Amino acid sequence: MEARTATIERKTKETDISLTLNIDGTGICDIDTGIPFFDHMLSGFARHGMFDLRLKCKGDIEVDSHHTIEDCGIVLGEAIKKALGDKKAIKRYGFFLLPMDETLVMCAIDICGRPYFKYNLNFTVPKLGTMDTEMVREFFYAVSYGAMINLHLKEMDGLNNHHIAEAAFKSFGKALDVATQIEPRLGGQVWSTKGVL
Repeated sequence: MEARTATIERKTKETDISLTLNIDGTGICDIDTGIPFFDHMLSGFARHGMFDLRLKCKGDIEVDSHHTIEDCGIVLGEAIKKALGDKKAIKRYGFFLLPMDETLVMCAIDICGRPYFKYNLNFTVPKLGTMDTEMVREFFYAVSYGAMINLHLKEMDGLNNHHIAEAAFKSFGKALDVATQIEPRLGGQVWSTKGVL
């Protein structure tokens, strides 16, 4: 099987991003976005999804965290799409219920080529570290549309804002890991009655 990797570079007046993703990695990550809490979340995604992720972003964080986090989501989504190529033999669907102390977050994914995003996480503080909590939604929205996947994130239970955010990123990693695994019974075919994803 060919290596399922992708490198994306994106430069605008607001951000300068370089990202390399290996779908079939071991969870090695090297992340520097200038937003430590966001780095922590992306590390959880990579390590628990078993993806190798290298991400460097220089963004206008003196303004706020918006452009950096949204643009990183766009680039990560594009890298997922590029690394999966024609999506032959992938399991396509993945879901995970991730507990973190009192918190329980569900993530479900369909790598179908049709972006859609449903989100139900409830934060009670405006920031975690220097990251605006409202940017959790914007990040995952950007990923879903960049990767052209159907992505659902739902908080089943939770109180601690850090736990809710971390459970969301880790459950996304775990669900994406399931959805991108190869199903040998497909014989190299796409898992769709249409013959294409």
